[in-house]
Amino acid sequence: MKKICHLIVCSTLMYILTIVPTTTSNQFIPKDPIQSTFVDYDPLVDLNITVDIIAIRALDTLDLLSDPDFFVKVYINEAEFISQIWENTSYVYNGFSTTIDVPDDDKTMDIRIQLWENDGTENEQCDISKEPNINGSGLDVQMTYDVSNGRWSGDNNNADVTGYGRISGWADGSKNKDENDCEMWFSIHQNDFDKDTLPYWIETNVYGTDPTLDDTGSDADADEVPIEWEHRYGFNPFVWDDHRNIDPDRDSINNLEEYQTYSLGSDPFRKDVFLEIDYMFESNGEIRNVTQEAIELTKTPFHRRNIVFHFDTGQLGGGEIVPFDDDSSFEEIRLIWNDYFLHNDSNNWRRGVFHYAIFVHDQTPKGYGFSGDVSPYWGYNPGTNSFAIANTLVEKKAKLPLKSTAYITASLIIHEMGHNFGIRFGEPFGCDNRLTGSPLKLGWYIWGNYKSIMNYRYTYSILDYSDGSHGKIDYDDWENIDLTYFEKPK
Repeated sequence: MKKICHLIVCSTLMYILTIVPTTTSNQFIPKDPIQSTFVDYDPLVDLNITVDIIAIRALDTLDLLSDPDFFVKVYINEAEFISQIWENTSYVYNGFSTTIDVPDDDKTMDIRIQLWENDGTENEQCDISKEPNINGSGLDVQMTYDVSNGRWSGDNNNADVTGYGRISGWADGSKNKDENDCEMWFSIHQNDFDKDTLPYWIETNVYGTDPTLDDTGSDADADEVPIEWEHRYGFNPFVWDDHRNIDPDRDSINNLEEYQTYSLGSDPFRKDVFLEIDYMFESNGEIRNVTQEAIELTKTPFHRRNIVFHFDTGQLGGGEIVPFDDDSSFEEIRLIWNDYFLHNDSNNWRRGVFHYAIFVHDQTPKGYGFSGDVSPYWGYNPGTNSFAIANTLVEKKAKLPLKSTAYITASLIIHEMGHNFGIRFGEPFGCDNRLTGSPLKLGWYIWGNYKSIMNYRYTYSILDYSDGSHGKIDYDDWENIDLTYFEKPK
């Protein structure tokens, strides 16, 4: 009888222990005693998840009377976090961050991000999703974050055409509709004892690395790309990959180069374009920089099509200052290209990644494409990777009605970049055709449907290339852009 009573008491006690949580730190006992054994996905830390909103840009005109007043809502397992309101701005780079403690045995977290425009009495949700808009759906982005590997999936993933950690409302194909489309850069990450961005679980269960030692920069497979980058984008860091010849997004920037420009925002599965801009001193010692407004205007037509435009105006060696010259010749421009772009190193890796622009005081012609190592270096042959623009031209065109210096600067950059992409005189006939530049000339009417910045009729009135949708004698610049055109022919 005593044995029976003892068994009853012990069984009862064991059942109670399975349903009552203990007070021990970093532990969570499942309420259902049938559930599997407790798994602490990182016993070295008390797990928390952080969502960073890094940047926001409007891709449509959200408000005719002013710039947008953005704010963000982030949901982590349905807990809501709301940012400040960024007033009267089309682009935000000072961001918002929120962190939440999560159960150490929860493998996945639901993440949802919304972007809103504060309109005084009524807020309006912006479109940041690649899903079609149907009756108010398809605006926000929903993802699942996995603490075992430190990656997220869902409406954005590490092989996404928009980029990992970049979302865009234009990606739903609504290019001819105004749907309050915007783009956003974000990051989701967890705390990590050794701070190498490799979670404890994957280090101990998959990679066999030490979760207490920082593995940042290690390259066990000797393929020139370190473990943290390969892990982020889904490559096996212990299997050699030919990263010098792998180019998943076909933007002519191979994986090694994507890694080298990672700090500037490069992504191996989304097209990227890089431009270094250098400047010439003016005679009075001033420097006429390309302003942030001009940079933002230049980015938008590219970003709408998921080609992210990166500027190096000092972040990675660019933004250099060239001595004053009142009238720069072709040969002088070529010397500038060699001295300030390649730094007299014909094997400089930047030649295969960056386009190059130099703003000089004056030159003839006032703007043109060229390359320092492709003969003839002035013109638009394959290998054209650079352009020179005269400040005297910018000053002259900025006097046009309703045209700012920033707008003119952006116009000239986008036009000349078109030549770097292989759009040149005669291909199509409306490009750079002197007969299109005035209503007094026949070409103005013949190529009127070619609504492209490459058409002199529209160079200072349309900040975009044509998409071929405007009728007869139009041309689809975007479909024919060649991102490999700037590479030096082999």
